[in-house]
This record gives sequence, structure tokens and C-alpha cells, in this order.
Amino acid sequence: MYSTDLRTDKEKKSADQQALDDAQLWDAFQTRIDNGDVIEAKDEMPERYRATLIRQISQHAHSEIVGQLPEGNWVTRAPTLKRKLILLAKIQDEAGHGLYLYSAAETLGRSRDDMVADLLSGKAKYSTIFNYPTPTWADIGTIGWLVDGAAVTNQIPLCRCSYGPYARAMVRVCKEESFHQRQGYEIVTTLAQGSTEQKALAQDSLNRFWWPSLMMFGPSDSASTHSSQNMKWKIKRHSNDELRQRFIDATVPQAEFLGLTIPDPDLKWNEETGHCDYSQPDWNEFHDVISGNGPCNRERLETRKKAWDDGQWVRDAMMAHAEKKAAAKQAAQ
Repeated sequence: MYSTDLRTDKEKKSADQQALDDAQLWDAFQTRIDNGDVIEAKDEMPERYRATLIRQISQHAHSEIVGQLPEGNWVTRAPTLKRKLILLAKIQDEAGHGLYLYSAAETLGRSRDDMVADLLSGKAKYSTIFNYPTPTWADIGTIGWLVDGAAVTNQIPLCRCSYGPYARAMVRVCKEESFHQRQGYEIVTTLAQGSTEQKALAQDSLNRFWWPSLMMFGPSDSASTHSSQNMKWKIKRHSNDELRQRFIDATVPQAEFLGLTIPDPDLKWNEETGHCDYSQPDWNEFHDVISGNGPCNRERLETRKKAWDDGQWVRDAMMAHAEKKAAAKQAAQ
């Protein structure tokens, strides 16, 4: 039940005594969480806590890596050299985020190779938003504005996650994602204030990415499998619906400033609640994309598999070099 077992006579205990000990250790762990303690990699923790973190952090890492693909589609077609350089820098940031997060997950005892294998086999998930196509340059702006904006809303509370390695990784990730959000909003602003055709591109992109962006926060609280337990463990600090509401309230004024229309006929400000009322996304579509049937699911995995296979010679060369150095060092001793 626990990832670190300090009891040497476990096999000698009765089932009842073992259950009692497990319950006491679980209670002690929850007390640490309630007291605001930071859990570190070598600390004793419930196996469910460890498994939950591996699932969440690895999925987060996969999302950063797969998230490069919709944007990489536009590197050679960005409208100016400046836009190309900015986009390349952003894609490089996303790759770095993936590496930070894989490293954080590895502190929990799961190898990076195993996590990548789960991704390539389809066993592991990543954010559904990256299974949508980016047919126009406006989509690169919208991804920064909406997708990275939703990511920042989701991820800033993770800087206070109860698991130390994850929380510390998120500090830099959030700083860079905040910059990405502003960069995307600047692209959309340029288009919205441009020609009639340019503003139409920005509106079309908003129409296509609005609902998938809302889905990034996960299912509604009533349908969420992990949310309540994750909040109890302080892996999460806010529920899916709370974060979604926060994102909508912040984004609506931005769209209004741009003169763009959010594609939700039920969207309106509620004076009583102090929040925007909004329609629910199509959760059937959400579950369909999670199941691998989104517009670009197969394309994304095929691209990642090809990149993994094409890079095999690099990994082999690095391993051979490491083994050669280790042998030379041992021979010199």
C-alpha cells in the first residue's frame, strides 16, 4: 500500500494488525498534508498517492511534448522571420517543460522509457486539446491565448502542490507559459485589428478552439473521478469547475476588447454570482477524443512514434559512449 515500507517484520503480522498499521500510517500522512507539509521523493507515502502523481505528472509531460506538434506545423509558414523565431523559441520551451516533468515523475520510481512507452502504445493520455488541427496562422495565436491561458489557470495552483518536485518544476513552467499566453494574445490582437479577412481568421479560430479549451479543465466536478481525492491530498487546490469558471471570467473581457464573439449564445454576466454564466461543452466529444477518436489522435501518435524510432541511433550512440567512458574509468582505477 505504501511506496516505502519501513517495517521489517511485515510478513509476521496478522492481516488485522497489518490493516491497522496501514490505517495509522495513512492517517499520519494525511495529517502531514493537512498541516501543509511538503512531501519529498524519499518520504513514505501511500501507493495511491504515488500512482496518482505518476499518472498526472507523466500525462502533463506527454502533453508538453505532443503540444509541440500543432505549432511545429507552422514553423516554416510563419508570416515573418520574427514570428518564426518566436514560435521556435516557444516550441523549445515546451520541450523543456516535458523534460522537467519527466524528471519530476522519475523521482517517484517510474522510468522515462516506461512513461514514453505508455504514450506511444496509447495507454497513457495527454491533453485532448492537442488532437485538434491548426489549419490557419490564427490558430497559433489562439493556442497561445486560449490553450496556454487555460494551462496557466490550471497550473499556477500546482506551484503549491503537496509533492515538492512537481511544485518546484511548475514554478518555471508557469513563468514561461504566462509569456506564451501573452505572445498568443498579441498575435490575435494583430489579426483582430487588421483587415476584414484577418479578423475573420481570428474569429474562426476562436470558434473552433473555444470549446476544446474549456474541456482542458476536465469533466465537471460531478463526473470527475479523481478531483476530490486530489484536492484532499493537495495535489490540486481547486476543482475542475472552479478553474474553468476562473478562465472564462478572465477571457470574456479579453475577447470583448478584441471585438471577437465567443461562440456561446448562453454566455452572459451574472450580477448575483459575480461570474459569467456559460453553456457546458459537448462532453460526448470530450470522451470521444480521450478514447482516441479525435481529428488528429492517430496523426499525433504516429508522429511521436516516428520521432522515437528515428532517434534510436542517437540513444544507442549515447549509451555506447557512456559505457565506453565507464569502462575507461574503471580500467584507470
